[in-house]
Amino acid sequence: MRRPKPEVPPSPTIQVIERMFALIDVLASREESMSLKEISEQTGLHPSTTHRILNDLTIGRFVDRPEAGSYRLGMRLLELGNLVKARLSVRDAALTPMRELHRLIQQPVNLSVRQGDEIVYIERAYSERSGMQVVRAIGGRAPLHLTSTGKLFLAADDLQRVRAYAMRTGLAGQTRNSITQMPQLERELVGARQSGVAHDNEELEMGVRCMAAGIYDDQGKLVAGLSISAPADRLDDTWLPKLKQTAQQISAALGHDRQD
Repeated sequence: MRRPKPEVPPSPTIQVIERMFALIDVLASREESMSLKEISEQTGLHPSTTHRILNDLTIGRFVDRPEAGSYRLGMRLLELGNLVKARLSVRDAALTPMRELHRLIQQPVNLSVRQGDEIVYIERAYSERSGMQVVRAIGGRAPLHLTSTGKLFLAADDLQRVRAYAMRTGLAGQTRNSITQMPQLERELVGARQSGVAHDNEELEMGVRCMAAGIYDDQGKLVAGLSISAPADRLDDTWLPKLKQTAQQISAALGHDRQD
């Protein structure tokens, strides 16, 4: 009987990326910084090639150079790692409560996080028959000011940051209901801060309305938003207490100590 061949893990198709991975792996094997010569020897790369790639990684803060000719892993990797960790832990904590909320209201329940000037949908509980649009799919993105969860994140920012966001994005709209003027957005954000919830009134898609509540970590930082999306004529404000309770349940699982 012929034994099956062991699977060979895929390797990058671009040589410089493969070399970059090798350099990062070598740096990760040591707690202290390493010299260019050591890194070159361990990776088998020519010193000039090693230096060139490390220099580019340093520009991107993926590698630090504490002193000339010495390298270690950079803070950017820690930042990205913490971001991934936060998303994974939020998703894990949210899955069961999201499904229970969906069972109660029979409408899509979305979990999303902020990435720059957009929110990214990272989990969803829904029924196929709901017929909601693809923009709500996992991995989908949307501008902060056009979404209920995005407004929660903007409401957590100070006015200077909100105005900087407005300058960067131009507050571009997608429907006739989209908020495209700063005074109106400011009023929305005041309401979100006061109530702890935010709404999307057919601002991203005509025919779809949403409501969102914030999810907080053990430091009290807003890390995600939990939203209900439904056809505009079906969104029910009586769902708000259930939505807030579910968001608080997820927050508690992340170590958030609710202060009323």
